Amino acid sequence: MAADSAVMVIDGAKGVEPQTRKLFKVCALRHIPIFTFINKMDRETRDPLELCEEVEKELGIDTYPVNWPIGCGKEFRGVYDREKSRILFFSGEEKGKKVNSMEVALDDPSLDKILGEKKAATLRDDVELLGAGREFDLEAVRSGTLSPVFFGSALTTFGVEPFLEEFLRMTTPPLPRTADCGEIDVFSEDFSAFVFKIQANMNKAHRDRLAFLRICSGHFQRDKEYYHVQSGKKMRLSQPQTMMAAEREIVEEAYAGDIISVFDPGIFSIGDTITVPGKKFKYSGIPTFEPEHFMRVSPKNTMKRKQFIKGTEQIAQEGAIQIFKVPDSGLEEVIVGVVGTLQFDVFEYRMKNEYGVDLYTSGLPYEHLRRIAACPCAPKDLVLCTGAALLEDFKGRLMVAFGGEWAIGFLTKHNPGLEIADTLSV
Repeated sequence: MAADSAVMVIDGAKGVEPQTRKLFKVCALRHIPIFTFINKMDRETRDPLELCEEVEKELGIDTYPVNWPIGCGKEFRGVYDREKSRILFFSGEEKGKKVNSMEVALDDPSLDKILGEKKAATLRDDVELLGAGREFDLEAVRSGTLSPVFFGSALTTFGVEPFLEEFLRMTTPPLPRTADCGEIDVFSEDFSAFVFKIQANMNKAHRDRLAFLRICSGHFQRDKEYYHVQSGKKMRLSQPQTMMAAEREIVEEAYAGDIISVFDPGIFSIGDTITVPGKKFKYSGIPTFEPEHFMRVSPKNTMKRKQFIKGTEQIAQEGAIQIFKVPDSGLEEVIVGVVGTLQFDVFEYRMKNEYGVDLYTSGLPYEHLRRIAACPCAPKDLVLCTGAALLEDFKGRLMVAFGGEWAIGFLTKHNPGLEIADTLSV
């Protein structure tokens, strides 16, 4: 949500994967430009035309191949650059890590000697087929309806540098953002930003907690007084930082499009708006995906209950996990919901290494979660189907977790007046 453009990396052998579809939804909500890099061409992959067609059908976005691969796996020799109308070959031994590549025109007779007559003819046919496809339209790229496609190998770095150069040429400058008062112009003199990420324990020695801000308009200056809209408090951001890998640097000023981090004493939440005093608008919220995997979690050592609660709450506030509890119960155990199972591993690792808490975990059979918008009776009196459970999130909202989608019909049929809303919020 802090980005103006997105790079969609697709495995040349696997094609569009489930996590790609989920992330694509976020991009589609805001119509941001998407640049596709089809990776691992140095391995055996699917047919390039088939991959482009899958992107179009699965994600509903048009594609325009900017370059075209010459073979794949051990046969991967280079790419055809459509803009230059030339073929860029690389050294077979180093696979693109050396600069001593060579360029050959498509109609150069030496191409038949390099590739062999049959493969050269196939390449020319592929290029002719590309020419019969849709035209390149930069406005369509910037509106998020056409995705430029690049082929290459991140492992060998071949195709990466040309991709980055084209990305910089095609991508947009910082875009305006929508607030509850309308669109905020990036060239507005009034500073504004929103919090899109919170990370605890960036430096475990100091137990710090950083809030990452995307600057949307105006000029940020260190130590100047700003206004936190959600709390209604004025504050001075005295130690703003920029980060590159493990390196941090204090910044004196920043502008629209920049990302800065500030120390969070516990007042910031994802989606919060920071403005200059006198301005009280709020930027639109950040989507929350419905969890698809659930696990019951409790500390192995009951003496570490305090650390357990602190750790689960802080990691949940970062947006990495969602946490729930059984209504009217304590916090001896919580139910953790995630979109991908890798998030469970990250959660367990961080709880042990950052908070010193080993966990008992047990999987739960739920696959879906919905918010109860209106309940006609006391929650404990609801008629639930087999495999469903009533939960409460840490904002006090009632949820119902269940297995198959058929459960929604059962719940509404046996509980007249019950209203179930989608948990995806913007």
